[in-house]
Amino acid sequence: MFKNIVFTTLLVIVSFDNVYAELPDFSALVEAAAPAVVKINTVSKPTDNRDQFRGGGQVPEIFRELLEQRRRPARPSRTMGSGFVISKDGYILTNHHVVNGADDIQVQFANRSEYSAVIVGSDRRSDLALLKIDADNLPSLKFASSESIKVGSWVLAIGSPFGLDYSVTAGIVSAIGRSLPTEKGENYVPFIQTDVAINRGNSGGPLFNLNGEVVGINSQIYSPTGGSVGLSFSIPVSIATNVVAQLRDTGEVRRGFLGVGISDVDQFMAGALGLPGPKGAYIESVSPGSAADVGGIKPNDVIISVDGQSILRSEDLPHIVGLIKPEEMINVEVYREGKFKELELKIGVLEGDDDIQASVLNQSDRLGLSVVDPSAEDLRLLRLRGGVEVVKVLPDSPANTAGLEAGDIIIQLGYSRIDDSEEYRLVIAEIPKNTPIRIRFYRQGKAIFRTIQINE
Repeated sequence: MFKNIVFTTLLVIVSFDNVYAELPDFSALVEAAAPAVVKINTVSKPTDNRDQFRGGGQVPEIFRELLEQRRRPARPSRTMGSGFVISKDGYILTNHHVVNGADDIQVQFANRSEYSAVIVGSDRRSDLALLKIDADNLPSLKFASSESIKVGSWVLAIGSPFGLDYSVTAGIVSAIGRSLPTEKGENYVPFIQTDVAINRGNSGGPLFNLNGEVVGINSQIYSPTGGSVGLSFSIPVSIATNVVAQLRDTGEVRRGFLGVGISDVDQFMAGALGLPGPKGAYIESVSPGSAADVGGIKPNDVIISVDGQSILRSEDLPHIVGLIKPEEMINVEVYREGKFKELELKIGVLEGDDDIQASVLNQSDRLGLSVVDPSAEDLRLLRLRGGVEVVKVLPDSPANTAGLEAGDIIIQLGYSRIDDSEEYRLVIAEIPKNTPIRIRFYRQGKAIFRTIQINE
């Protein structure tokens, strides 16, 4: 009996030895790839608001001088992130949120060399930005094929979490095609989920396969604490290659667009529709005049596939359609009234991201706001008929006091409904001073009521 126990124990040890022998050694990959990974430091200049105090002209001059003396000077905003070189002539890929609003961008390499970078183009919807530095013969990285990423495969990240330069972390691919809608409800990126330790500062850095090819760009983490809990999300190369090509050619990204409101098809709905199995994107609504409307898609249809690509869940539809070139002819398979039907239609174009001109950002109204008309897609996602989107809030302004933020969509002031920027300007011109009025706006899909007051 004793001999049997010893023999079993030896087998277990040998088994563990075999497992450890199969674990990958990342050292050669890191040595080859690290020179093309960069640390990105940005600086955003503060808004000069020294002459603005709550209460405006009601503050006597002597107190204004005292407040001015006691007021701390505004400091520049600094952020950091990661990125990587994608071509030897100085093109660098990172996240949109790393460089958004930056006045100065510095790119630092592992050998301590440093360059100033300019933004070639930046895309909020994919959270990608393309930078350019004045340099040649740089080490660069290659994208893997989009089909090469598999659940369970080893991946490795290099970046600068919390400013700790060129840290290396590894893990496996936990899932692919994860749907993570933005704060505006948009969903154009099928994220790669991994358990690689990603933290603040890793954003924009590369995610590698064992061949040293980039399979994703690290973008987000899920964490109740702010640190890594093993849920990190990366933008797949299928998105990155498309966005990079467009940013490099034109400085902007154009996406395909159908113009439909969609929801999932669960087992009960599939049974009610007579559909063999829960799959597809159920069409709740069709925007008048949209590509879907012109092409013959109707409410209550279920989209089964687009150009041969199956739609298993509703979130698959924007992932696929967004990558299609606008005005391209596509084939759409729909399930309608118990039958499968093929439609051919011309894909539309998703309205631009409202790249706000500097002149617009530098303007502000009586509330201390700069606003624009939201896109039709934003209104559709929120199920709104109209409104204006806040793009800038001046410090110490009535809007700032009321708690408004960039991205809010204002739909009501006092008793007046706000449908567009023209109506908004007419309404705020008539707002009385020293009188609180109601303001209603949407933030992250939630309606919020506040009061706002313009003081003398």
